[in-house]
Amino acid sequence: MGKKTVGRKRTGTRTRSGGRSSAAHGRAKGRAPAPARAGRALRDEKPAADRIDERIAELRASGVGAWRGDVLARVRSVILQAAPGVVEEWKWDVPVWSIARPPGKSGAAGKPAIICTGETYKSVVKLTFASGAALRDPAGLFNSSLEGRTRRALDIRESDRINEKALRALVREAAALAAPAATKERKTPTSKRAAAAGGDAHAKAGPVRLLSGGNPQIAKGEGAGPVRAYIAAMPGWKREMGTRLDALMERGVKTPPGVRRAVKWNSPFYGVEGEPFRGWFASFHCFEKYIKVAFFRGAMLHPPPPERSKNDDVRYLDIREKDVAGFDEARFTAWVRQASAMEGWGGK
Repeated sequence: MGKKTVGRKRTGTRTRSGGRSSAAHGRAKGRAPAPARAGRALRDEKPAADRIDERIAELRASGVGAWRGDVLARVRSVILQAAPGVVEEWKWDVPVWSIARPPGKSGAAGKPAIICTGETYKSVVKLTFASGAALRDPAGLFNSSLEGRTRRALDIRESDRINEKALRALVREAAALAAPAATKERKTPTSKRAAAAGGDAHAKAGPVRLLSGGNPQIAKGEGAGPVRAYIAAMPGWKREMGTRLDALMERGVKTPPGVRRAVKWNSPFYGVEGEPFRGWFASFHCFEKYIKVAFFRGAMLHPPPPERSKNDDVRYLDIREKDVAGFDEARFTAWVRQASAMEGWGGK
């Protein structure tokens, strides 16, 4: 949004003769060197959701500033849950969340309207709302860019506690302001074409049917999109717990290129990216009174998760509402780290 990320200022390098190198000369004329342009083109082909996943992983691996990755992942989840039709984009080298505008008179889909961006600096994660000055903000979340006529921003520091309820309401209001008709509930697409469309189709889908026990019915699909759609549809306290589990799965997978996600049999599955694929190491599923997390090689974990299975290799962890406040994230992350290093279920 016109702001420069800390530490990204570049200066031209010079050769011993005092002239600019070819790479610096290219930058001075507004062009990146050929290899850089090729690399940028390849990166631009990646879906926005994958780019955001990468940014979160980079931040979490940054040492003292790793908290920024957790904060960005948390606000991302809140934004995606706030209103139907929210889509992810990648612009200005930062995550952008927009609302899909309804089709115009010609029937063509409108250009998405920006809700906010997610910028990361040395000491803050900044959410800049494109039309923040027009929002009511009764909770007083905005604490930056207060003098502008259009934008408003929320700076989140390491010690800050995120008011998720107020942020969700703010995103919902911003979405309604940007594209009023797009935030109305729509029927869930049931065609094979919609189901095969992957993450984008899941992100734009309307209400999700809850099966027996309150488990969301989500079409089978690979990637972060179907998993986010599943979590957004989890009822009540389970939604926030599902968001935490998803973040812990990602945090526990230390080995690049990171966690692999999919929805199968109406359950999120987690593995490790890479070829050959080594299989899925964990999954979870909603039941009426609890969330059941399955570790497919759980019997080999130290200590093993408490609930046994008919399959000697599998162990379960049942999470009830009373367990949420005291949930042991450190132990769960350790289980994920161990499990993701093993051969999983369904590998090649």
